Amino acid sequence: MSTLKIAIQKSGRLNEDSIQILKDCGISINNGIDQLKAEASNFPLEVLYLRNSDIPQYLIDGVVDLAIVGDNLLVEKGKNIEVVQRLGFSKCKVSVAVPKTFDYKSIQDLAGLRIATSYPNTVNEYFNSFGLKVDIHQISGSVEIAPNIGLADAIVDIVSSGSTLFKNNLKEVEVILKSEAVLAVSPKVSPEIQKHIDTLKFRIQSVLRARNSKYILMNVPNDKIDAVGKILPVLRSLTVLPLAEEGWSSVHSVIDKDTFWDVIDKLKEVGAEGILVCPIEKMVL
Repeated sequence: MSTLKIAIQKSGRLNEDSIQILKDCGISINNGIDQLKAEASNFPLEVLYLRNSDIPQYLIDGVVDLAIVGDNLLVEKGKNIEVVQRLGFSKCKVSVAVPKTFDYKSIQDLAGLRIATSYPNTVNEYFNSFGLKVDIHQISGSVEIAPNIGLADAIVDIVSSGSTLFKNNLKEVEVILKSEAVLAVSPKVSPEIQKHIDTLKFRIQSVLRARNSKYILMNVPNDKIDAVGKILPVLRSLTVLPLAEEGWSSVHSVIDKDTFWDVIDKLKEVGAEGILVCPIEKMVL
């Protein structure tokens, strides 16, 4: 049987969440400390732990079939690589930042200045879209220190919480793009490998649905069930079970965690009582 090869970041912000989502998909990975490759014991999968910046090229060359990678890196190095699933973690921005003392009014203020970055293609395309020329200084690490040592006038780098910018007396002035972890596929996968990809993608989607949903059950007067049904986003229809107390039923459904409190408030207004909310481990549709 052919084995699906997936690349994940060797170390850094993507590593732990990438491993966790595979484990949540029921895949047991036999990896030890400092291993560069590991096999799953219960799924035809081999994990390659790679340097983040190398992953797009491994996908392009077909060395790996899949990768969990930030889509900001695909914008920079692999625009023709297909993204088959957005994963919702490791969210960040690729932003322009300048010293706090810089009197910034508009993007035009950056024309002709020195920009330090690890994303030269992204920076060049962004400023070209405004018809502006900048002097790009490509560096591979510690981009945020460049203005402090006189190497650049501004930077373009990943921003998550903004604490690194703050520590280096920088401020964010433009957001070039927003990024998150994605599941990306090589253009050179075989039909047999594609079957494994489809299976893994289905499992990941089930995990993501569960992460974004809550199971809810409540006691509702029978004459209010229709009103509750109009509030709840249901998978197909409400599950309604009669209670021992006459005139009351237990109503079960699934709600989106992002709208949780708004939904709860509306349910209470129409008469729902004894509302219980439970996490969902997997959600298969």
